[in-house]
Amino acid sequence: MKVSREVKAAVLVIGSILLFIWGYYFLKGRDLFNSYKTYTVVYKDVEGLSPSAPVTLNGLVVGKVTGIKFLNYTTGELEIEMQVKTDFPISKTSHATLYEPSVIGGKSIALIPDTKNPTPAEDGARLISGLKPGMLSVVGEKLAPLQTKVESTVVTADSLLHSLHNVFDRKTQENLRMAIAEMNNTMKEFSGAAKSLNGSIAGNKGNIDATMKNLNRTSANFAKLSDSIDATNIAQSVRNLEHSLAKVDKLMDDVQSGKGTLGKLMKDDAMYNNLTDASKELKELLADFKNNPKRYVHFSVFGKKATPYTEKVVEEKK
Repeated sequence: MKVSREVKAAVLVIGSILLFIWGYYFLKGRDLFNSYKTYTVVYKDVEGLSPSAPVTLNGLVVGKVTGIKFLNYTTGELEIEMQVKTDFPISKTSHATLYEPSVIGGKSIALIPDTKNPTPAEDGARLISGLKPGMLSVVGEKLAPLQTKVESTVVTADSLLHSLHNVFDRKTQENLRMAIAEMNNTMKEFSGAAKSLNGSIAGNKGNIDATMKNLNRTSANFAKLSDSIDATNIAQSVRNLEHSLAKVDKLMDDVQSGKGTLGKLMKDDAMYNNLTDASKELKELLADFKNNPKRYVHFSVFGKKATPYTEKVVEEKK
């Protein structure tokens, strides 16, 4: 069976037309030979979303953006058309969230299905829009208060520098230069004194070493003395002293209460008076013994009988 040239030409023309149509829609992001579902979503700002941007579901790429156009020129709203191919059920109340997967990459759309709604989204359904701030947006929001503080700090620093400029006039600057020069001279003198001190220390190093050795020896002797004092059982000596002091306290209490001879002597007035009278009589006896010894002592060298004592009567003068 022979095919005429006209048929061949017709088939070639029809194939070329179909190939052109497929290539046109493929370049626009549409694949005519795959069973995709088309969904739309409206955003006020797409933030740089481009056609052919990926559409993800839980991080898995399930489609792509096929078209972006203005829906309302008054409000500036944009309608996004996307093709999605997935077996996962997507309900009518699912969200299409615009997000930034990385700092370098562009914007993408993430499908967040509403599993509580069993009604599936038909082909051409409009999903609920959503926006997830990107990393740069979050960083910008965090840096905004810091930027305000930095600007305030810079203004304060500028005011401070301006005030310092007004304070440090030429006279003050000259005084400051003189003070720095004097401080430099002081540091030079201090350096010289330090060098002199180092020389003195180096010259008396032997004496310093000898002094330190003596100090070490004294410390060792003191340690030995401490050990010897500890070996004498100071605690026992303290206990004995406390026991003795307790006895002294008891003795003093007895004296204060009038017990014993010493207590009676201090507390009994009659005993004190008797002792005073006895002392007085003893004194008179000793005086009489001194003035009249013959009254109390009789002795003879040759055995002669002693002459009896006669008391002298002193006549009173008229």
